[in-house]
Amino acid sequence: MNRLKSFGAFWYDFVIGDDWHVAALVVAGLALTAILVHVAHVNAWWLLPLFVVAALGWSLHKATSGKSLPNRQLRRNN
Repeated sequence: MNRLKSFGAFWYDFVIGDDWHVAALVVAGLALTAILVHVAHVNAWWLLPLFVVAALGWSLHKATSGKSLPNRQLRRNN
């Protein structure tokens, strides 16, 4: 059971990471791309990279905006 818990914790940390908002934005991009391709029959391969670049830009903006880091992130870096 300990290995299963460790495996789940790894994937949670890998996918969600420090900011669940970025993961949610990428999942929303995947969902919207799938809907456009399968329902509306639109060639929407370009939509997911836009979502990823937007998520990266948003994450970098939040990280460099001068706000103090939450306690969770401070503990990881020490």
